[in-house]
Amino acid sequence: MNALADLSQSRDLLVNLTLRELRGKYKRSVLGWTWSLLNPLATMVIFSLVFGKLLKIKPATGDPSGLVNYPAFLLCGLLAWNFLSNAMNGSMVALLGNAGLIKKVYFPRQVLVFATVLALDWSFLIETALLVVFLLVLGNMVLPWLLGVLLAMVLLTVFATGIGLILSMLNVYFRDLQYLVGIGLQLWFYATPIIYPIKLVNDAHLAHWVKVLYVLNPMVGFVGIFRALLYDLRFPAWGQVAYVTCWTAAIFFIGMAVFRKFEPRLAEEL
Repeated sequence: MNALADLSQSRDLLVNLTLRELRGKYKRSVLGWTWSLLNPLATMVIFSLVFGKLLKIKPATGDPSGLVNYPAFLLCGLLAWNFLSNAMNGSMVALLGNAGLIKKVYFPRQVLVFATVLALDWSFLIETALLVVFLLVLGNMVLPWLLGVLLAMVLLTVFATGIGLILSMLNVYFRDLQYLVGIGLQLWFYATPIIYPIKLVNDAHLAHWVKVLYVLNPMVGFVGIFRALLYDLRFPAWGQVAYVTCWTAAIFFIGMAVFRKFEPRLAEEL
């Protein structure tokens, strides 16, 4: 709670650091913020060709929307995953990249992680807005569900921030962590129903404990919530919402605790 109080008192610094992240993200780039749109679109096209056309993975039918469209099905999960992945990678280097600032002046260092994640939220909002337009063109009237989408984005932001706090601090002490996380993200991606419907896992001949372990993955819940709101046009199951909310609260407070534990020696390690 003391850390949250310090963060509240440093909100002006948080705003300035977030703006700095936004201004410097595509600095001296010809296309600038257009890259935040081209990257997910390029990924969607590649995955749609490989998994939708070549491997013939059929998207789930929207219930009750009736929508059957693989690019839309893919994007509803892919945008949430890209945000989490970028937040984890960006947070890992947030402290290392600001070592000079940390050594010169004291301020709540977790602000650096918060600013990194909040800057990525802007891209997330733009990408989601374009997805909404795409869904409307397909005839999916998603507008009544946008409030739920925003709440899901807030939950995912807090979840990503908690993970970012842990990784940013551990990466200062264990520099090999960023390479391990890269491998872990690849495994986590394919262990989440982003490019395939979860029905394939339910129908597969897998041991019961494997299916249980799969469902315990919090990103299964997050992807399910975004798909329910955007693709199916329905409110997600309350149990699913409660589950990801518990994960979010637990990871965030664990992240804050880990950060506070190792923060006193941070300047020395850097």
